[in-house]
Amino acid sequence: MVKRPRQVMRYSPSAGKHTLHTVERVKKRRASEQKWGQRRFRRVTAGYRGFPRPKPEGREKPTKRVNILYRCTETGKAHYAPCQRAKRFELIDK
Repeated sequence: MVKRPRQVMRYSPSAGKHTLHTVERVKKRRASEQKWGQRRFRRVTAGYRGFPRPKPEGREKPTKRVNILYRCTETGKAHYAPCQRAKRFELIDK
């Protein structure tokens, strides 16, 4: 399990120096129906044809990707760090 503090000192590209950041976990939003991949998927699965790709076999992955958003307290601008993998993720107050 990964425990992270809710506030952390990080470099802020917008401020150009190290500032206090608030940490948020970002959930995946619903995919847009207008994206090209989704339009192609709808076109291929339409009608009487079968599913275009095989169903995923086997078990779930043991860890999921966690996207963390850092928001600068001085400028209010937010930026991401590279996502990490964790089985369980928790934000704690320090």
